[in-house]
Amino acid sequence: MFAQLITLLPFIAAGDLALVGAGIAVFAGVGAGIGIGIATGKAVEAIARQPEASGKIQTVLLLGLAFAETTAIYGTFIAIMIVTA
Repeated sequence: MFAQLITLLPFIAAGDLALVGAGIAVFAGVGAGIGIGIATGKAVEAIARQPEASGKIQTVLLLGLAFAETTAIYGTFIAIMIVTA
């Protein structure tokens, strides 16, 4: 299959490949969304088990959510750069 793709490369326009690359870059947001959902669910479970530790759990959760959201923002930024270049 890879060899067939190599033979088709001269016939594929560079703009088409850029759009495919932008579509792949947008999928970074999907991974971030899944990660944020899992992290939030686990934080809710942890707070339900130990309500007295909610302050520490929320701090760590917000830090983790910021890192996860940053990957989604980078993916969107890269997709915009690919499309407009």
